[in-house]
Amino acid sequence: MLKPLILVTNDDGITAPGLRHLIYLMNTLGEVVVVAPESPQSGMGHAITIDNTLYSKKVVIDKEKGAPAEYSCSGTPADCVKLALQEILDRKPDIVVSGINHGSNSSINVIYSGTMSAAIEAGIEGIPSIGFSLCDYSWNADFSHLGPSIIKIVQEALDKGMPKGTVLNVNMPKSDAGEIKGIRVCRQARANWKEKFDKRLSPSGKEYYWLTGEFELLDKGDDTDVHAIDSGYISIVPTQFDLTAYHAIQHISNWNLNES
Repeated sequence: MLKPLILVTNDDGITAPGLRHLIYLMNTLGEVVVVAPESPQSGMGHAITIDNTLYSKKVVIDKEKGAPAEYSCSGTPADCVKLALQEILDRKPDIVVSGINHGSNSSINVIYSGTMSAAIEAGIEGIPSIGFSLCDYSWNADFSHLGPSIIKIVQEALDKGMPKGTVLNVNMPKSDAGEIKGIRVCRQARANWKEKFDKRLSPSGKEYYWLTGEFELLDKGDDTDVHAIDSGYISIVPTQFDLTAYHAIQHISNWNLNES
């Protein structure tokens, strides 16, 4: 009987500690193949490479016996999944897991996330997929407390399947937040980024900008991903890539759009 084929990817780059830890965990569940960006691609969203060449090469990061096949890709996280499915893998993966991201992808952050866009790209192709993120932006973040929960979530997805057109956005508290209390299935919290641009001058006198900002939570509900994480739980938000606002169809249909 074939082991489940698990495609692992991320947006922090192929050497990121979060990815290395996810690979280690997935090796306990099936046959792993890694296709990940050769350099960090955070905040790329669902960008794809269409105006430049795309490169991929087989690499050796871990030299231990039984290490999975790994490929670096010059493109975005979405590129990595497209390339893996079309050119690298010899069969369709049973599941795609993306992460573990260094930093939260809860709430509105999912829109900008390369981690989640990789998972969504797989979901578009009808493959069960999950994006994992740790709410700790440090490169040296501690992932050691996440293993049992990640394995449980992936195993359940493999055993029971996932609803069509849905991917899972999983966010996890950092280790110094205390013991993980459990796992909650939530909705995405309403929030926004209150953005600012830090305007500066280069040595040559040319203006340039650094994007900064503050996360602004607009939602006090106790059924949201942000509330779950703040309360010490892992949050799972079932996320869809059909962006149709179905509740608005009737309202827009009542406009006088076809009258001269």
